[in-house]
Amino acid sequence: MKILITDKVDPLLTESLSSHQIQYKCNFNDSTKKLLKIIDEFDGLIVRNRLKINREFLNNAKNLKFIARYGSGMDSIDLTTAAKLDIKCFNSGEGNANSVGEHALGMILSLLHNIHNSTNEVKLNIWERKKNTGNELGSKTIGIIGYGNTGQSLANKISGFNCKVLAYDKYKSGFGEKNIKECSMEDIYNDCDIISLHVPLNAETINLLDEQFLERMKNPFYLINTSRGRVVHNKDLIRGLKRKKVLGACLDVIENENFQFNEINNDENFNYLVNCSNVIITPHIAGLSKQSSKEISKVLIKKIIELK
Repeated sequence: MKILITDKVDPLLTESLSSHQIQYKCNFNDSTKKLLKIIDEFDGLIVRNRLKINREFLNNAKNLKFIARYGSGMDSIDLTTAAKLDIKCFNSGEGNANSVGEHALGMILSLLHNIHNSTNEVKLNIWERKKNTGNELGSKTIGIIGYGNTGQSLANKISGFNCKVLAYDKYKSGFGEKNIKECSMEDIYNDCDIISLHVPLNAETINLLDEQFLERMKNPFYLINTSRGRVVHNKDLIRGLKRKKVLGACLDVIENENFQFNEINNDENFNYLVNCSNVIITPHIAGLSKQSSKEISKVLIKKIIELK
């Protein structure tokens, strides 16, 4: 087995490949066009988000058996073409789910208790107590949309706060537990005070949270998004914030991110969100922790060995 690695990964992964006598080559700089010339030499491909793995690339990968995503999102890979070519595609979302769950929970608590906003005020010598009165999580009903690795991680953590936890997943059923209730989207619309998004980016989820979604929400709510930026329509979110239908938002991902998630394309909508006191934005770091990179490596090596 010979594997091409196109992005930087934790040393644990390459060390593990070597220990299992699996050959690999690292190429962190060449474009997709350049890699077309050598991809037919490899049985496997390990990617992050530097390159788009499109139809042309896959059609040139004559010997490719699998594509392993170092992380969770699969939106950079043409999964339809891969399936037609019998190329197995898998991710390692189990590896950073704990980090994402903790990050989402931290953002929720910071927003509800005005931690972020009041800290910024104190740095400006503003000592305001009454305005920054907190809102207890235990009094809320949270709706988790998407019950995969990260949705489950947040659900398990947040259920310890004695809040009501509802979870919806279009492609799963029978996952309800003692403190987590499986529900419909109607339940989400009717009952929730907090919405946390944990869905992949695809044709069904682009602009999932839009004007229509806001109109269907019975009560004002807080929004958490640690999935993909384009799942939330920025203009509609801003309208919701202005009307106070959205009481606040925590965004680890944003519509304005470039493909590689390493730059933001500033526009008036992004600038508005950045300057909202009830919006917390972090630079796509929910899944990044000192522990998660090693956990991702462990998940991937296990899956690759099973294919050997």
